Amino acid sequence: MTKLVSRKHLILMSSILVPWSATSLAAMAATHKHHKQTPSAAVNKAKPASMTAAPQAVAGGIRAAAPEGLSVVGRHRSTGAQTYVSALAFQKAIPGTSVLKILDQLPGIFVTTDDAQGLDTGGIAIFMHGFSQNQLGFTLDGIPLGEPVYRNYNGLNTVEAISSENVGHMDVTQGAGALSMPSTNSLGGGLQIYSADPLDKMGGQVSQTFGSNATYHTFIRFDSGQLNHSGTKFFVSYMRNDTQMWAGSGDQFLQQVNAKLVQPINDRSKMSVFFDWSNLAQFNYQDISLNYINTLGYRVANYYPNYKAAYLAAQGTFTHGENLTNDPEDVSFYAGTTQTTDYLGGVNLNLQLNDRLHWDSVIYGHGQIAATQFSDPYLASPNGAPLAEIVKRPEIHRFGFTSALTYTIARNAIHTGIWYENNQYISPMYAYSDPILTPGMAPPDPLRNFTNPFAELFGQDYNTNTFLYYLEDTYRPVKGLSLHAGFKSLISSTRVSETANVPSYTGTDKIAGGVGLTSAEAFLPHLSADWHFLRNHEVFVDVSKNMRAYPECGYHLCASPFAVSQEAFDSVRHSIRPETDWTYQVGYRFNSRHFIASATLFHVDFFNRLGSTYSGSVINPQLTVANLGSVSMNGVDADMTIIPIDNLRIFNSFSFNRAVYDNNVNISGVNYDIRNKLVVDTPEFMYKTAADYTWHNADVHFDANYIGRRPFSYTNDVFVSPYWLATTGVNYTFHDVRPLQKLTVSFNVGNLFNSKYISLMGASMSGDSETLQAAAPRQFFGSIKAAF
Repeated sequence: MTKLVSRKHLILMSSILVPWSATSLAAMAATHKHHKQTPSAAVNKAKPASMTAAPQAVAGGIRAAAPEGLSVVGRHRSTGAQTYVSALAFQKAIPGTSVLKILDQLPGIFVTTDDAQGLDTGGIAIFMHGFSQNQLGFTLDGIPLGEPVYRNYNGLNTVEAISSENVGHMDVTQGAGALSMPSTNSLGGGLQIYSADPLDKMGGQVSQTFGSNATYHTFIRFDSGQLNHSGTKFFVSYMRNDTQMWAGSGDQFLQQVNAKLVQPINDRSKMSVFFDWSNLAQFNYQDISLNYINTLGYRVANYYPNYKAAYLAAQGTFTHGENLTNDPEDVSFYAGTTQTTDYLGGVNLNLQLNDRLHWDSVIYGHGQIAATQFSDPYLASPNGAPLAEIVKRPEIHRFGFTSALTYTIARNAIHTGIWYENNQYISPMYAYSDPILTPGMAPPDPLRNFTNPFAELFGQDYNTNTFLYYLEDTYRPVKGLSLHAGFKSLISSTRVSETANVPSYTGTDKIAGGVGLTSAEAFLPHLSADWHFLRNHEVFVDVSKNMRAYPECGYHLCASPFAVSQEAFDSVRHSIRPETDWTYQVGYRFNSRHFIASATLFHVDFFNRLGSTYSGSVINPQLTVANLGSVSMNGVDADMTIIPIDNLRIFNSFSFNRAVYDNNVNISGVNYDIRNKLVVDTPEFMYKTAADYTWHNADVHFDANYIGRRPFSYTNDVFVSPYWLATTGVNYTFHDVRPLQKLTVSFNVGNLFNSKYISLMGASMSGDSETLQAAAPRQFFGSIKAAF
């Protein structure tokens, strides 16, 4: 997909009014990339999100062998407002499935992708109770990952942070992220990812997957085992995923190295070091509209490698039926690509200072260089070619630390800590010449190393300092009852400078620069309670207030107060406020050997939504970011797991979320009646079902999700259709296959019923727009994995 915005396509940002909200986990157990701007195995219950709960066994669950302390009792279990997702979820999914896509089967979570594995970094969106990934917190081993959106400005997408085979477990919190989470955007909850420790015994793992569209997924890992009496151990792994696009031509490639060292200090203390290197080079899927689908079908793609067709289209001559649509100029471009290289590292210190006092600290650093490219048919090259290449070359340089103390006394566990981070985000965009079309010429490579730009269209450098302090106490007055109260203080200060500006491209003599804004809240409270009463019964309550710091991006590429002209920035700098929300949850669970059920009611009041408004022409629009009001959400999640026999689990859940706008808006002098209209891209209803059966060394599973219709426009005059998405898989493990410990073969099918549906989408104020992304068709995957 073309992920950079040409001048003609600087339309209303998809985040304008969205509270930015957008394989199996079941117990059988999707920036917005739309640039156009572009469970349950068994469920166990215990404590609210901010409370520390020891892992619990799942009643009636199958306890698989769990070497090295890795719990694989079930795919997920819940405690209070938090859900624990084990490594077993990845073992039953399509190999290489991304961390976010794994969450697809959890109640209240909507994940949508344009590929079966969820590895297209611009083609995945996740929503928790109506909040999207740029409003959720993410960490890896305590290292903040920022907003995992396309062109992440303050962190790293989870796809590139860790290979899924190296995930030990994940903690998912809907409604309110933990107070201690180092995040500036956890309005709607968070995801804490923990890498698996190296094995105590020397060994390794090799796996190879083959699949549709020439998919090859390779994973190799070596574990040193304990090297000395102190228990020093490490692992190092290499992952490579390569696949052809299912629509159009082009390759999606990702390779990654992970390494982890663990050094015990004594029986209750240790130091660990985690390192990640990732290299990604992906062709992007093209945006489509409902009109394109109705006239050309779901497989509309860019022209690559047909440079002649792209060249002629830029001159107004169309050869692929584009004239049948209502916007032939924008059906296809030559290509859009993404390239990133990241280095991420962190050191964790977990020290038990005495019987009552524990100290945890993380020191981390992250660097990224990237290039996001698209072919612009509206910008001619100086050499006479009717199109040019637009390449954004962002860089991230950040470092930080967290430090926390936990003190237990009597019936209290007091937890306090800090987080500091400095982040430098460099955001330039360049224009490069395309070649003149000549007979027999080789098509230009969109992934080539671009040099000698004919213009730096714009450039901004951001520098952000963030500081977080939190204090919380968990009090257990009687057995089975936990009361939690705490607060955090968050301040994030950003200063931006202008480094380049071409007025004929940006439409302004000066873009925002030499200015800054500070997001600050001194008191963000979090209250929760969890009560286990009678036998197998639990109720919990969770209330919190959260804030999102001002986002950053390139000029006119998102709803950031910095991504505008200097004049537009000056007009709102004294009135704009950061986004905040209050979330309320109350829930009940029942947990027995053969039956597990839960229900959660939630309400959200979301304030100070930042949105983008435009004035001027479509070709040369002027953007202003302003406070566009609030959103209210009311919903319920309910799920049930039946375990008739130990080896069979049947799971069902439904989720309802009515998210509506509280205010009408005025865009460029036009009033839009959106009060009480449904929030775009947020399904009101979801139903999920799954079944899993294990017999000796074989396991078979089936998952299906029904996603209700989603509003495509803010005025709700256009919706995208509901759909069913099903996956299935089977695996068999051979034990003691000398010289191997075990050998596992598996077969998976994605989109089993070959459903045609919209995965990701942007939005329009009214009517259709070219901000949709189609989903992958049915695909097949076979894998063999050997452990030694």
